Amino acid sequence: MKLLPAPWRERPGLRPLLAALEAAEGQTRFVGGCVRDTLLGISVSDVDLATRLQPEEVMTRLKRARIRVVPTGIAHGTVTAVLSDGPVEVTTLRRDVSTDGRRATIAYTEDWREDASRRDFTINALSADPETGEIFDYFGGEADLEARRLRFIGDPLTRIAEDHLRILRFFRFHARFGQGEPDAAALGACIARANDLMALSRERIADELLKLLALPDPASTVALMVDRGIFAPVLPEFGADGVVRLVELIRREQAADEAPEPVRRLAALLPPDPSAAAAVAARLRLSKKVAKRLVSAAARADEQAADPKELAYRLGMEGAIDRLLLGDDSAAAKVALLRSWPIPRLPLTGGELIKLGLSPGPLVAATLQAIERDWIAAGFPPEEDRLRELAAARVEKALSGNG
Repeated sequence: MKLLPAPWRERPGLRPLLAALEAAEGQTRFVGGCVRDTLLGISVSDVDLATRLQPEEVMTRLKRARIRVVPTGIAHGTVTAVLSDGPVEVTTLRRDVSTDGRRATIAYTEDWREDASRRDFTINALSADPETGEIFDYFGGEADLEARRLRFIGDPLTRIAEDHLRILRFFRFHARFGQGEPDAAALGACIARANDLMALSRERIADELLKLLALPDPASTVALMVDRGIFAPVLPEFGADGVVRLVELIRREQAADEAPEPVRRLAALLPPDPSAAAAVAARLRLSKKVAKRLVSAAARADEQAADPKELAYRLGMEGAIDRLLLGDDSAAAKVALLRSWPIPRLPLTGGELIKLGLSPGPLVAATLQAIERDWIAAGFPPEEDRLRELAAARVEKALSGNG
């Protein structure tokens, strides 16, 4: 099998980059996802190269070729070539000297098979000659791709011991590329070593989890992980009820033609309890913005009777859609309504109320809030006369002491 022509292979600047790294002489190959995804007919966004050249030599050659290069991970053999339409990572062939489940000490090598053997799954260990398209497959990755089967390279327990994150990566890649039951040896190793996840940084766990939840439909894989206790050491809040909520949410997202949203899906897996969501957000060290969204979604009540426009005005479009989709099966129509409705702003200020006779102070703010409530209840009328009526009525009450 050969790597077929694909748009990404004609990226501006890629040919000069390959020439600088002597790809025609066998010094550099395409590796990893760009090879795998091209064989599967999937669009490729990230291009990675592996090379026999040492990192310093790569830097020197690219500078000589007037290609901007950044030493993004030079201590581990990786530099980034910055092309006009995006970066290309270039990594020197490596072998592991030692590992501790979180990081590896590496040494450089010129052996392509040795470098491929340190990768996690057979389908990720494929490489291709940029000139001829010849595929190099040392561990049966092509057959696994054809069978939509995900296997570790070598002994699964050993590979997990090298990097505990591979437990979560196994399930994410199975959800994306696999079909049918997972590989029994790989699944057994992940179950046996699930407690190893406790040794990982919570940021790495969060990153991998959100990538899994961003896939089109990861529900069956998440259900398997919950059932087999994979999440229990680090996210014991996940349970069978959460899986049911996730399945319902994905169905509603599809009905509403909404793209997968990992934070919303994470909220579905958690109990509808803001304090629990806040605890998980802190544990996973989510950003303030993401944590706020998660807690808001977890605060959902029965939104069936809620006015979707009022929700959007109060929570913002993102927060309202989260609440509606996590609510009930009426969500699709309500989301469609919101998508065609620009959220308005109350066209009134405290200064205008002062002009109507109110004295500056707390009464102005209280009256403005009351007018806003009336305006929302009236359906956000855009007419200036209608707003003037609402304002006049509230100002009159405030001046009479009945507001």
